[in-house]
Amino acid sequence: MTDDTPAAKTGAKPSNAEKKQMRSAARLYAVQALFQMEVSGQTIKAICREFEVHRFGATYEEGEFAEGDVTHFRNLVDHAVNFQALIDQMTDRALVAKWPIDRIDPVLRALFRAAGAELTQMPTPPRVAITEFVDVAKAFFPEGKESRFVNAVLDHMAHEAKPEGF
Repeated sequence: MTDDTPAAKTGAKPSNAEKKQMRSAARLYAVQALFQMEVSGQTIKAICREFEVHRFGATYEEGEFAEGDVTHFRNLVDHAVNFQALIDQMTDRALVAKWPIDRIDPVLRALFRAAGAELTQMPTPPRVAITEFVDVAKAFFPEGKESRFVNAVLDHMAHEAKPEGF
């Protein structure tokens, strides 16, 4: 897969703004990939390959997909899968007792797993991870109430995973 970011096209290193956009896109793709893995039963390797080859920076009649940070995407998906039990337990503690993670919308479940991976396994400041994944929630649920729910759950998870970040 080629890098089609504006910086790559000119041979320059990506700017900080471009890097931020690529990480944001990687988060969105990670949620989509985790959702797709759950509903299709495909392997992590197959899903990652599909996203990296067919989505990152691809152009279709319907429009253009953003270029994503491949390393960030792989880390999110990998950590979400490898630490799923830990992340799901943390998510359950943040949810109301009658609504364990297996009862919530599968898109939200994928989002909590990707965000949990970033909060528990990566050096991202917790407030950055929360803001980024609330934005992802807004992309999937533009009505707004889910993004407030995501914010509350991720805030609880972040305080548990990285209390020093507050």
